[in-house]
Amino acid sequence: MKTVKLWNPKTIRQAAACARLFFVELLGHDTWTVFSQVRAKDLNSLPAVLTREEVTRLLAHIRLRRYRIPVKLIYCAGLRLSECLNLTTRDIDGANGKLWIRGGKGGRDRMVPLAPTMLEDLRRYWAFHRHPRLLFPHAGRGSNDPRELASRMRKAPTPMPVGSLQRLIVVARKELGLPEATPHTLRHSFATHLVEAGASLHTVQALLGHQNINTTMVYLHLTHRSDTESRALVETLCRDLPR
Repeated sequence: MKTVKLWNPKTIRQAAACARLFFVELLGHDTWTVFSQVRAKDLNSLPAVLTREEVTRLLAHIRLRRYRIPVKLIYCAGLRLSECLNLTTRDIDGANGKLWIRGGKGGRDRMVPLAPTMLEDLRRYWAFHRHPRLLFPHAGRGSNDPRELASRMRKAPTPMPVGSLQRLIVVARKELGLPEATPHTLRHSFATHLVEAGASLHTVQALLGHQNINTTMVYLHLTHRSDTESRALVETLCRDLPR
């Protein structure tokens, strides 16, 4: 797994745990010690991040609205893919410009601000399918005729499957020649761009739903501030000090 298949550490640990459960717990090989010798430390690699221009190009490249709107929301609100697709109409507080994320990672709820333009996009999209509960219902298979598509979506029992957006972004990334990008890359990009714009780490931590501030601190290493901007900031800090 490590030297031939080149799996990442998390996948290796999962496979080792499954093998331990099968051979030791199920088959009773209590004397087998090989599993305690498996070591797979996480790599300290930084997540991929798109620039604001690359995010714009990606969204413009997604032609179908039923895919473009959830991808845009993932970026505009810093959502995880599953958090986005499982949203319901009751999660939108349009009067106060807020979006409620219920049962996020670790079972925690949180609130994120919702930009007026994003809110209008969501309203127009919901007005198309008018599902009684889901914001992003599964379109299913069939004709792309708007009336038939809207009818299928209105009756859909489940939200759009996560694989649909994952495959879409992989294809779009290759066609645009962008660096590695997934739906989660848009969440990383949202956080990085907020830090670049001057948002505090505690603000970004709350918006992303991170339990530990150390998880959020990675975005300090992903900002794209230029040398000129950095130099100007240093000069501003030092300008009025005693000489």
